[in-house]
Amino acid sequence: MNANVKQALDHALSHWKSMAASEQEESESTAEQFEASFYALIDAIRAWYDELEEQPGALDQFLDLPMIQDIMNQLPSPLVLNFETEAEFIVDHIVRMDEDKYD
Repeated sequence: MNANVKQALDHALSHWKSMAASEQEESESTAEQFEASFYALIDAIRAWYDELEEQPGALDQFLDLPMIQDIMNQLPSPLVLNFETEAEFIVDHIVRMDEDKYD
């Protein structure tokens, strides 16, 4: 796995676990940390994808890549649909504005 993607994935999963275990008072802060780390993961994957010599042209092909399969296998099930949505944007070369990411 690409080192930058691996590091971003580890951070996102760590923040997910922290968010799940957080108390009511901490929940907003940990949710914001997770959200930021999730989109940092997406940005790392986008950077990796942009460097590929042969980019998959379809979402299914992208999702079948070994690294992407590995990531999806590690993601908690509630995140898979969000990940697939972001993957589609990557394949379609759509970059959302920061304020759009969090809606």
